[in-house]
Amino acid sequence: MSRPSLAARLPFFYGWVVVAVAFVTMGIGVNTRTAFSLLFPPLLAEFGWPRGVTAAAFSLGFLASTLYAPFLGLLMDRWGPRWVIPLGVCLVSAGMVLATQIRHPWQLYLSLGVLVVGGSVFLSYIGHSLFLPNWFVRRRGLAIGIAFSGVGVGSMVLFPWLQALIVRLGWRQACWTLAALLVVTLLPLNFCLQRQRPQDLGLAPDGDTPGEPVAPEAAANVVDPAWAAVEWTLWRAMRTARFWWLFVAFFASLFAWYAVQVHQTKYLLEVGFSAEQAAYALGLVGLTGIAGQIALGHLSDRLGREWAWTLSGCGYVACYGLLLLMQRTPLPLFMYAMVAAQGLLGYGLASVYGAIPAELFQGKHYGTIFGTLSLASSLGAAAGPWVAGSVYDRTGSYTLAFWLAIGLSLLSIVAVWRAAPRKVRAVAGRLPKRPPVPEEG
Repeated sequence: MSRPSLAARLPFFYGWVVVAVAFVTMGIGVNTRTAFSLLFPPLLAEFGWPRGVTAAAFSLGFLASTLYAPFLGLLMDRWGPRWVIPLGVCLVSAGMVLATQIRHPWQLYLSLGVLVVGGSVFLSYIGHSLFLPNWFVRRRGLAIGIAFSGVGVGSMVLFPWLQALIVRLGWRQACWTLAALLVVTLLPLNFCLQRQRPQDLGLAPDGDTPGEPVAPEAAANVVDPAWAAVEWTLWRAMRTARFWWLFVAFFASLFAWYAVQVHQTKYLLEVGFSAEQAAYALGLVGLTGIAGQIALGHLSDRLGREWAWTLSGCGYVACYGLLLLMQRTPLPLFMYAMVAAQGLLGYGLASVYGAIPAELFQGKHYGTIFGTLSLASSLGAAAGPWVAGSVYDRTGSYTLAFWLAIGLSLLSIVAVWRAAPRKVRAVAGRLPKRPPVPEEG
């Protein structure tokens, strides 16, 4: 007689198994992309290319991901994460291997750009936001926040180790090591354990028993029944103002996120910090992001998605303000405050990144809709590093780029309030309390 599957033995906990696999995948996959910030200084030192030219690899990668994103949604709707995420692992690991052969800018763009940064969209916030919201309703923000906090754990573990590897053995050996780590860990984990939705395993969201009536608090969260009743397709979604407000919010927020992520290490070196301090700062952003993503994810389940997004946007405003202050006063205190603003607040954006469009446009075509919205994210992530590098090349300073990022962070806050997910579905903490059931007798 065959042994029961893990899902059959642990029906309540399997949603958290999905979260745990996502935690590990994000911790390694996203940080392989972010490691570009550590590779950036040795690439500049070895090849002597302008910063705008070199940083353009990161931007070109996100432009490539704009081509991947709509197909990613279609692939996820059809095949699920069991096949789609391993495809991303193969793309990213191939890019890291090819990066060891870089001699010309176009090779940099193809390897670290198109394959690593572009392919990482399969492993990143975008890829996981296509299916993680399916596994939870009442604790959606918390579950996604925990899964995405893997980026913080991974960054704190990987970046100091990777920096030491670069110093000792060179950046090429670091690329080989990351490629091996991706293949050995992420391929088997995702193929064996990851699934698109609980129904694929005969389960229900939130660990509920399949076939039971929907929990009253889950059924009561619909604020706009007419909107929630629509069978959303991509074309219908694109004809709404909410879709385009989210498009603006995604572009503006990801511009701010990745402009600082790519240029932060080099900037800190130039204002007077050591290479070790700069590497630890990058890792500490991810570490503080653990608390930020979990806390803001939980907060979004209690107060609403818009409030979590607002705090995140304010975090990036403070982050860039402190970076500007460090031009004149490069104190460690300001660096740690910048890290806290970016990680504790800014990274909390990820915990609601998938929840907001899921609550507006959930349905069988959600993958395609979210994949198209992710074009805005990829465009913003591509524009941020390239604009910041180009501004520096033209002016010799990041000042204008940092002020632009502050303005776009504020714009993203306005855009999410205009999209107003609270007016379609209320989060669990905003539902009216049910009166106590009177005792019999």
